[in-house]
Amino acid sequence: MHTYFYATGDFDRSTQHREDHGWLKARLVDPTSRLYPVWRLRHLVLQDQSPKLQLLDPIAQADLIARAETVILLGVEGGVAHFALDLSVLDEDAATELGDFQELRGIGPLLPQRDGALLAYARGLAYWHQRHRYCGVCGAPTEVKAAGHQRQCTDRDCATVQFPRTDPAVIMRVTCGNKILMARQGMWPQGMHSVLAGFVEPGEALEDTVAREVFEEVGLRVHDIRYFGSQPWPFPASLMLGFTAEAETEKFDLHDGEIESARWMTRMELLNSPEDESFRLPRADSISRRLIEDWVKL
Repeated sequence: MHTYFYATGDFDRSTQHREDHGWLKARLVDPTSRLYPVWRLRHLVLQDQSPKLQLLDPIAQADLIARAETVILLGVEGGVAHFALDLSVLDEDAATELGDFQELRGIGPLLPQRDGALLAYARGLAYWHQRHRYCGVCGAPTEVKAAGHQRQCTDRDCATVQFPRTDPAVIMRVTCGNKILMARQGMWPQGMHSVLAGFVEPGEALEDTVAREVFEEVGLRVHDIRYFGSQPWPFPASLMLGFTAEAETEKFDLHDGEIESARWMTRMELLNSPEDESFRLPRADSISRRLIEDWVKL
């Protein structure tokens, strides 16, 4: 089975240890434990010919563990515990003293798949914590529970428990015969084209979302909608659910203003992509790229 960028795969998330405070305390002073610092949703890396993760020593950095806004158990692999530390409380000078913090969007494709997946996991939880510091029911402050996998309202009369949320979005390869529809939004990098995508609305089945989004964006009716695969996409908090679909006609209409331009392309045209400001494929770490490359190989 294909492993997508940012998917943790068979990584053991160790849910059984999230409420074991003695075990957690011991692992946070274990020199073999691995600490993934997150500062304002950026990650600490060593810049050489290619970026590499810079992990913190639990013993040497005990003060940082104590100062962290959130300490999150990611899981255990090979007997080694992995934790994310949200250090966003540090000012820029203090963060710079630790090293170079980089955006995952920039370094993700350059890292080994598992490293990128763990950073995406850490980033996603840090993002969620930063936006759920107060209870959505009563407005009281919330506190971290379950080793960073829950937050609970501090008002005893409320005590609402919140869990991390992921926004489901469909992303679909629309074809018509031997052509694929490639589209672009104006906010994307110059020349970049990709397949269509959109968020799932309440009450929708995924296949209904595919049909609705394609019609809203390009005015096409589609059939033969089939599931392709899924990918975590922590920019900021999505799960991309890939589909394929066949259009009834090549005649499209960009009537909602979201899509700047679109075109039908053959496999040969994609294989000869100039990869410049006139036309380029989506990022190599994206399921959109996987959907396109899979079709080219058919």
